[in-house]
Amino acid sequence: MRMLHPHPGYDLTYNDVFMVPNLSAVPSRMDVDLTTPDSLGTTIPFVVSNMTAVAGRRMAETVARRGGIAILPQDIPIDVVQTVIASVKSCHSVFETPITMGPEATIGDALSLIHKRAHAAVVVVEDGRPLGVFTAKDGDGFDRFTQLRNVMSSTVHILAPDVDAATAHEQLGERRLHVAPVVDDTERLLGVVTRKGALRSTIYTPALDSADKLMVGVAVGINGDPAGRAAELTAIGADVLVIDTAHGHQTRTLHAIESVRSAVGDTKIVAGNVVTAEGTRQMLEAGADVIKVGVGPGAMCTTRMMTGVGRPQFSAVVECADEAARFGAHIWADGGVKYPRDVALALAGGAANVMIGSWLAGTYESAADTRLDTDGRLYKESFGMASNRAVKNRTRTESEFERARKELFEEGISTSRMYLDPERPGVEDIIDQVVAGLRSSCTYAGAASIAEFQERAVVGVQGAAGYDEGRPQGISW
Repeated sequence: MRMLHPHPGYDLTYNDVFMVPNLSAVPSRMDVDLTTPDSLGTTIPFVVSNMTAVAGRRMAETVARRGGIAILPQDIPIDVVQTVIASVKSCHSVFETPITMGPEATIGDALSLIHKRAHAAVVVVEDGRPLGVFTAKDGDGFDRFTQLRNVMSSTVHILAPDVDAATAHEQLGERRLHVAPVVDDTERLLGVVTRKGALRSTIYTPALDSADKLMVGVAVGINGDPAGRAAELTAIGADVLVIDTAHGHQTRTLHAIESVRSAVGDTKIVAGNVVTAEGTRQMLEAGADVIKVGVGPGAMCTTRMMTGVGRPQFSAVVECADEAARFGAHIWADGGVKYPRDVALALAGGAANVMIGSWLAGTYESAADTRLDTDGRLYKESFGMASNRAVKNRTRTESEFERARKELFEEGISTSRMYLDPERPGVEDIIDQVVAGLRSSCTYAGAASIAEFQERAVVGVQGAAGYDEGRPQGISW
């Protein structure tokens, strides 16, 4: 990256900077390879933050299918993590996982689950074989106790497992369907294909482990026995371990990295969070492969307002990425991302991957339950991982007295309504936005890969008026 102007003498956020075009020989955005330079196996620079309200089974498998990776939170019991990892690893790398119910289930049962998946359909099955498909529209005019066998669409278009994307898209279009079940040779349900899903399968490459199973990561705290937990997580199939604490630049974190490294061998370790070159260097020397950068930029984080501690994210990314590069290592930019431009700027500044949290909280696939407000709008509740609510979850095994003491101190929002965007309600819709914007950014810079983008990007500094000038106007002025 080259700065267009001399350094202004103060640290910069994503809003403070912009990129200018370069001479480009890249024919189109589809010629850009977004495989991440950190060698973790992700084919797009998209990491789902380890937030309890965001990262779960549905999020992990959906994002991995499109080339990213989700990091499961550190406060989940090991037996639950094992179940989630096994579920993600069992998912098909191309076909989407359906919501299934028996024919005796009711409309009310179906509607309680239908917003868990972006395809917004329930496949009615018996003995593993599809009998019909139910959508919310099929329930119009019936009470919630009506069984699905009486309202489902029983004329189902079935696809074979060897169907190619173009054929699936064409057949669904001809029949005016948005979803179709896929069955194996015994007519048992394998998954579902949507028209958009068929298109996406030709654009994205799944993030797969050495056994061609979808990848998933898990966070590990620095308290208790991080090495023991890390060893257990590796044994049950975690592909990436994230040693995670709000203040990563402390001796306990460095000791945790050293102990985890000795316990898990070659398993990839990401550690954070820091915002300085010194913190980056010491974590790498302790044994981390990738450093997580960001203190205070997250939407649910109150650290800067409570403590005055943190650093504007773009400057933190640039300094830490430069230091990591001296070791042949990489960083993840964690927090402060609200638009696709922010992802592009983080990568231009030197990040190999970008962590996204609150932006994904209001999607079908996030771990929180879907709710309706008084106006009938869908939303989900999100909360910060240093909030009172998160502390309660994390300390549930401690005494009531110790829990009460810790709950007095919080640095995060305990509840926030994240509304689902009617036009982009799924995480894949956000991935499409991010990837489209990033591919275009690379072509503007004349880069065919993230590594080339980091070399060729030219970044300038702007004031608030410059940032505002770039915002589209939704209505006339």
